[in-house]
Amino acid sequence: MDALRLLGDPLADSVVAALFERGEIGRFNTLMRWFAESGRPLPDDVPEEARAYLEATAMPPSWVDWAEMEKARLFFIDNNVHISTALSFASMPACYLVPHVARLLTATHSLAYPSKRMAETGQFIFYLMRPDAFEAGGRFLPAAQKVRLLHASIRHHLRREGRWDEEALGVPICQEDMIGGQMMFSVQVLDALHRMGIHMSNEGAEAYFYAWRVVGAILGIEPDAMPADLDQAREFSDRYMARHMGPSAEGTLLTRQLIDLYEEVVPGTFFDPVVAALIRFLIGDTSADWLDVPRTPWDRLITLAPTALGVLESVEDASPFGAWALDRLGELTFRLELSSLTRGRVMQYAIPETLKSDYGIASAKPRTDRWTPPPPVV
Repeated sequence: MDALRLLGDPLADSVVAALFERGEIGRFNTLMRWFAESGRPLPDDVPEEARAYLEATAMPPSWVDWAEMEKARLFFIDNNVHISTALSFASMPACYLVPHVARLLTATHSLAYPSKRMAETGQFIFYLMRPDAFEAGGRFLPAAQKVRLLHASIRHHLRREGRWDEEALGVPICQEDMIGGQMMFSVQVLDALHRMGIHMSNEGAEAYFYAWRVVGAILGIEPDAMPADLDQAREFSDRYMARHMGPSAEGTLLTRQLIDLYEEVVPGTFFDPVVAALIRFLIGDTSADWLDVPRTPWDRLITLAPTALGVLESVEDASPFGAWALDRLGELTFRLELSSLTRGRVMQYAIPETLKSDYGIASAKPRTDRWTPPPPVV
């Protein structure tokens, strides 16, 4: 992993460096707001470096297995509300458990607002799982191009301003951390679904991971460095977390912001403690204590959630109509949550000019060959 800590994203880094050095980042941000769909012709006045980057990254990798991507899309449709829950209350806290990642997030002005951070994540996944994600008019590839440039702009500023100890922490948003994030949004989501009692097949779990492997390549991860399958991903994820996870003031702050955000989303105040209880249930007591997740009277009650969800999953497995109805309810819930976080707006992923210190129908066939997570890597 040491070599991966020394490497960023040379293609995106060179583009951002050239734009900032010539003072053209404002013009390029305007382009990023306009360039929202695949297949649009680029204006004549696009900076040459930006044009070359957008053309070089306009297509998915040639090795993509589209049948496997369709399986992943159906897996998402079947589990969208559960995946959204896992991302919000397991994956994001897992990011905060890595002190240098938490420090990076709190050092970025645009990411100091949790609703924006969660909205961008939700919108990115929504674009990915649409049937037209990689077609002309799709929004996923432009969103991925912008995210990649956003990461490069963060690296550029932190290095230029001397605000990052590369000798101790590695390159900001290095290849190792990008793969670590890939694991948090794939392997750790699957683990959280299992803890919630969601029924998954091995085929569905593998397809979901495969989709994130494709995403990783599109976001600038070196393909040869990525885990090739779920077994390798498990080993990388366990070693990455064991190497880096721990308590930090920044992790505590980000977790508090996350809890406050979702307590505002939950109507009234009676159910507010459910947010903290769900995080503690999904990430475990040790991790929750490191992040100062409060203990609540709901902690014991939330452990009954897998039983209740298991009943719904059994209905879905047994009845094609039940599967259809629950899929539609899940899609509606996911859209309502995303709409609440985005206030109905499209998130643009614009590159910040400065970094401030204060800142489809699922298959109705029964799900057999149930997926369960393997034991942790020793």
